[in-house]
Amino acid sequence: MSHNAYITDERIESDDDGPLADRTVAVKDNISTEGVRTTCGSAMLDDYVPPYDATVVERLKSAGATITGKTNMDEFGMGTTTETSAFGPTENPAAPGHVPGGSSGGSAAAVAAGEADLALGTDTGGSVRCPAAFCGVVGIKPTYGLVSRYGLIAYANSLEQIGPIAPSVEEAAELLGVIAGPDEHDATTREASEEGADTDYAAAADGDVEGMEIGIPTELVEGADEGVVETFWDAIADLEAQGASYHEVDLPSVEHAVEAYYVIAMSEASSNLARFDGVRYGPSPDYEGNWNEEFAGVREDGFGEEVKRRVLLGTYALSAGYHDKYYKKAQDARAWVKQDFDEALTEADVLASPTMPVPPMEMGESLSDPLTMYLADANTTPVNLANLPAISVPAGETDDGLPVGMQFVGPAFGETEIIRAGSALA
Repeated sequence: MSHNAYITDERIESDDDGPLADRTVAVKDNISTEGVRTTCGSAMLDDYVPPYDATVVERLKSAGATITGKTNMDEFGMGTTTETSAFGPTENPAAPGHVPGGSSGGSAAAVAAGEADLALGTDTGGSVRCPAAFCGVVGIKPTYGLVSRYGLIAYANSLEQIGPIAPSVEEAAELLGVIAGPDEHDATTREASEEGADTDYAAAADGDVEGMEIGIPTELVEGADEGVVETFWDAIADLEAQGASYHEVDLPSVEHAVEAYYVIAMSEASSNLARFDGVRYGPSPDYEGNWNEEFAGVREDGFGEEVKRRVLLGTYALSAGYHDKYYKKAQDARAWVKQDFDEALTEADVLASPTMPVPPMEMGESLSDPLTMYLADANTTPVNLANLPAISVPAGETDDGLPVGMQFVGPAFGETEIIRAGSALA
């Protein structure tokens, strides 16, 4: 298929009648599908075939959806461009020659190119919202615990969530309604209605923002690309014309959010990826020497450079003598970020910012500069640290015709509020 959106294009048909009976859904390749290869975009899992379905896949099948295949992704979800995949990069169908964002770039590209009606991605630090913004589609990062992670091959357990990608807010909301809800296989899931939340997500996509109060964090707007900022304020003016009002808010903690996020995410990745040793998972070692040499050889051959970099940094942050200096401080910063968001949301229904501070990069542009790639996540990672819901919707284009996304953040289990705000634009 075009744009290299898919790793595996094996269709999974469903005969059941349900809300998605006439829809095709592409599934990110770190979500387990029984009998269908699931690689995480890594040579380490090149021939791995899961013996079970993830809970979200079971729910897709029960809803009658046809799964069109598994989509390309940054290896183990580690990247912002879908260029770290062992199976090659994916191109942005909405901006040829540019990246589709990541790590769920294959899912967003499949939807943007019309190769699937809907898609599932995963969002650890913006990996649903970033590609949605870059490809001009809609992506929702749910509240932590709203959607089961059972069957998701873990990168950073305390941060990641599975979320929908779709051409419109209403369609994304419909897909969220199918996959959301508690799961006996995932003890972190909760029933949103028990938290006093409205769970009729599709009905919330009514475009009615009359009287809605929008908070705009100045820290997430200042410093963004000039074309992105201009498009963002044009979208705010559109919302004002529809009856919403806005005020600026301060989130001083977000200055440290990217650093805190990467310390936590890399530390959890170091632990989670320890299982890929050629014994439990990964290719059987074919090296002469002791077990340590075999273990190192399997990981040297199986992991790409970005995964190795993050595992090494995470191992360092957790090591004796550095745990308190890095990991503990990052957790303290995480609590500060959540506190700032919760306080800002007491005086606003939603918070709004550009989803990404830059438009889609040209392919190959950021591969040699990991730090620049990490800093591109400045507007999305704080939301994952705070475990809050967020949506990215198309806000317009730069003068160069590159897509720009608008991000709305809501209180915990406030998905209906961000869906309502987003539907006024898309």
